[in-house]
Amino acid sequence: MMQSQKEKAELIREISGVNPSKCMKCGKCSASCPSFQEMDIKPHQFVSYVLHEDIDALLESKSLWKCLSCFACVERCPRDVKPGKLIDAARQMVIRQKGADYLSADEIPELLDPELPQQLLVSAFRRYRR
Repeated sequence: MMQSQKEKAELIREISGVNPSKCMKCGKCSASCPSFQEMDIKPHQFVSYVLHEDIDALLESKSLWKCLSCFACVERCPRDVKPGKLIDAARQMVIRQKGADYLSADEIPELLDPELPQQLLVSAFRRYRR
C-alpha cells in the first residue's frame, strides 16, 4: 500500500508524539548536536521537512543513521519540539517498510561507518532489541 507524503508525515507525528508546528526555528537543536557536521539534514531542518511533508527525502537521508539519539536537541529545545524523537520515528518507518520490527544482524555492518561513535551503537541496541 502506497502512502502519500501527508500520510507519512502524520505517521511520523503519531509515532513520535511530537508537534513539529511548535518549532520557532531558533536552531538550538542543531547547535547542540554532536553529529551536526556528519548530517545531510540537520535536526532543525528535519522538523521543517516533517512540517512540509517532504518525508521521502528524510527516509533516504544519511542523517537518520548519523543521529546519535543522545537527545541533546530535545534538551536544548525551548519549545519542546523534540527533533530527536522525529528522527527516531522516521527510523521506525524505514524498518517497518522493510516488513520487520528490527534489523537483521547481516544488515548492521553495511550501516556502520568506522568513524561512528560507540554511543550510537549502544543507543541503537537499546532501542531495537525490543
